[in-house]
Amino acid sequence: MLGPSTWRYINRTRVPHPGLFLTYIVYRVLRVLFNSQASLPYTSYVHVSRHLCLPHLRRQLTQRSKTAIFLSYEMKPPLSLLNPSMPSGSGSLMWFRKGLRVHDNPALEYASRGSSCVYPLFVIDPHYMELDPNAYSPGSTRAGINRIRFLLESLADLDSSLKKLGSRLLVLKGEPSEVLIRCLNEWDVRKLCFEYDTDPYYQALDDKVKNYASAAGIEVFSPVSHTIFDPADVIEKNGGRPPLSYQSFLKLAGEPSFSLSVELSWMPPVGDVGRCEILQVPTLKELGYVEKHQDDFTPFRGGESEALRRLRESLSDKEWVANFEKPKGDPSAYIKPATTVLSPYLKFGCLSSRYFYQCLKDVYKNVKRHTSPPVSLVGQLLWREFFYTVAFGTPNFDEMKGNKICKQVSGDESTEFSRWLCLKGEKGKNGCDCNLILIPWNDDDKLLAAWREARTGYPWIDAIMVQLRKWGWMHHLARHSVACFLTRGDLFVHWEKGRDIFERLLIDSDWAINNGNWLWLSCSSFFYQRISDMPKEYIYEPWTAPLSVQTKAKCIIGRDYPKPVVLHDTASNECRKKMGQAYALNQRLNGRVSEEDLRKLRRKFDEDEDKQEPKPRRQRQKLIK
Repeated sequence: MLGPSTWRYINRTRVPHPGLFLTYIVYRVLRVLFNSQASLPYTSYVHVSRHLCLPHLRRQLTQRSKTAIFLSYEMKPPLSLLNPSMPSGSGSLMWFRKGLRVHDNPALEYASRGSSCVYPLFVIDPHYMELDPNAYSPGSTRAGINRIRFLLESLADLDSSLKKLGSRLLVLKGEPSEVLIRCLNEWDVRKLCFEYDTDPYYQALDDKVKNYASAAGIEVFSPVSHTIFDPADVIEKNGGRPPLSYQSFLKLAGEPSFSLSVELSWMPPVGDVGRCEILQVPTLKELGYVEKHQDDFTPFRGGESEALRRLRESLSDKEWVANFEKPKGDPSAYIKPATTVLSPYLKFGCLSSRYFYQCLKDVYKNVKRHTSPPVSLVGQLLWREFFYTVAFGTPNFDEMKGNKICKQVSGDESTEFSRWLCLKGEKGKNGCDCNLILIPWNDDDKLLAAWREARTGYPWIDAIMVQLRKWGWMHHLARHSVACFLTRGDLFVHWEKGRDIFERLLIDSDWAINNGNWLWLSCSSFFYQRISDMPKEYIYEPWTAPLSVQTKAKCIIGRDYPKPVVLHDTASNECRKKMGQAYALNQRLNGRVSEEDLRKLRRKFDEDEDKQEPKPRRQRQKLIK
């Protein structure tokens, strides 16, 4: 639209042509004739631009600025004319939650189309962001400070991108559904747009807001763009049930069919906000958090700009992209991680998974050979899609009780979802027909705290947990190591407790993926500076070093670094034994295991330990004081 702001741009270009002045005069006359505060008819713009500007001038302005694109012969119609049914002067509310980006954002594109004003809104939700002074580490009850900081950086970057389009981010604070309903009441809004979210928390919020909007006659547009596929479509193809193996998911999903959203070159302005007290993107300090030294924060900066930069950097090495193969990779390579580190940006929607997918496919087209799913980079995106689909189609996916998926417990390790998951009413791998396989996990908060606080006495495990606390991120193989150690590997602690710690501390914590991986791994880097001088042959088992070596390294085990909380070989064997007994109990009772049955099995475990002479397991499970 050729308005005062564009005219100011034209003045800055200092293009010496009298047709520009005449163009502006005609524009003002047409505004009066059409009595419009929004846009003029497309033909009027065409007429003005074609007949009052010389060709060389049109080319020059088009090359210099997107804001002057209306002077080109290839001009696109104003957004208000792409939806003729939208009344003149109507507004749209764009509700950001995830999808914190401008590129490939169909909800944002639709909100801008046919609207005289757009309210881009983000709500600071106390549910996730309110300071919890009693938490075991800085942050809120549900999010560590690293993830909150990453989110605030992403919001600041989004605000910057919107300002370049002639808009800005509006920030309010409160319970999201209540804030949205208040805004819909206060502002002149005919369209409510937001990205579809499969998380149960947002599903409940969305239903409340959509019901209100529909009753008020407000159009609701909520496209699926956080994932490549629509989980509901895949589940429908499978007869209403989620596919429970990766291969069956791929077969059902097929090849993606999507078109990336049109890139916006401008947006309608923000409308009158009335009595709402709009905030700027807050800082950590403004939210009540104590600013820490920069070195204590994660090195990964939030935002769409950083996401696209990291994407370009990763894609520039086409050979690495083509040959990427999980689970290969060095989880201890922390200076330059052996992966893309794009998961936090996908989690917050700073990077479109659809755009990432398309970029990878473009690379594959230009190389002679490349790896394939499930181990390729595209395969990793499809694993994400798989977990989203299973989680969306499974009530109580984040817990054992009430979960319709049956977890098979056996001594052999499983690498296929279908080996440990089956639906109620179907036969399991060993013929069981059950609702849920129950496992009598340890309820040992001291062991859990030792694991969380990197005090297990196992340097590799402790190093990973230090990285989690300091960075909020670790390599996927490192995640596997600490998850197995906590659950079926050594400590036999309930996977849900480890899941909760990951969910709070990871900057890329994703409800579907986090729960799916913990279910899978439980079968239900940098080292400590304190051991940096230990000879390399003892670095993974420092307690085996002679006292003279420990003294020279200034690291006495039990004083400068904790003793192991368990003896790995013994603990691992006992975990497998317990898993086998738990499975046998479930099979014998046909899955109808009561709490009393579990208590009896726990007592049997304790009695078996008491009979051991000497008692290495019992002694080593007591934490070093």
